[in-house]
Amino acid sequence: MTYFEAALLGVVQGLTEFLPVSSSAHLILARAFFGWDADQFGLSFDVACHLGTLIAVLAFFRADIARMIAAIPRMIAPAGNEYARLDWLVVVGTIPVVIVGLLLRNAEDALRTPIVAGATLAIGGVLLIVADRWSTHTRSADSLGYGEAAALGVAQSAALVPGVSRSGATITLALFFGLKRDTAARFSFLLGIPAITAAAVHEGVKLLAEPMPAQTAQLFVLGIAVSAVVGYLTIKYFLRYLASHSLSVFGWYRLALAAAVVVWLLSR
Repeated sequence: MTYFEAALLGVVQGLTEFLPVSSSAHLILARAFFGWDADQFGLSFDVACHLGTLIAVLAFFRADIARMIAAIPRMIAPAGNEYARLDWLVVVGTIPVVIVGLLLRNAEDALRTPIVAGATLAIGGVLLIVADRWSTHTRSADSLGYGEAAALGVAQSAALVPGVSRSGATITLALFFGLKRDTAARFSFLLGIPAITAAAVHEGVKLLAEPMPAQTAQLFVLGIAVSAVVGYLTIKYFLRYLASHSLSVFGWYRLALAAAVVVWLLSR
């Protein structure tokens, strides 16, 4: 892997982690389309780039996160405290990810193929278009129930399959629940923090257990830094975009990319 490849993959991760188009699918397809070695670093480098987007979301939502941490003692009696209730919604929504993550921990590498990514991109694209058109776009996050939070957690856990998209799955279901577009995205990003953290820690422990050449370490640092900066800017402008625009364009983009995958596979 060259510095250019590491930087480009960092840009891809930073852009697609928060847009509902699947960062894992784009990282897999970028390697496949450009003929890069998919086995070199592979999942470990992708998770390292996820660390960059984790830094981005923590930095962007630092005020909300600080209030959520301060509200932890109030979780015993969350009534009347917006952030204590938000803490519980995130906890409930994280449980399905833990369960599904443990069940799929040995299957994730086998699913990281262009065929799987293309199929899930198409399915997710159709669902996103339908949800955006069907939704009432009227509800706020404080109207979410714990059952709905658990359902959003199940949707997020489906993103362990490449191409589904963590933000795409949760935003799509939140739209079916009638949430406003920007509210759905904001809750999706906050809900993703524990899952992204767990993935980064899990892979980080394995990386630290083995000696890493200086150049390899530099590539990882570059990928993390680029994905952090690009991720922060993506969150900022995506939330502004959602204040007055539809999400359907991302659904059509997913379908177009899925079609490109089919053409690429048939032409090989």
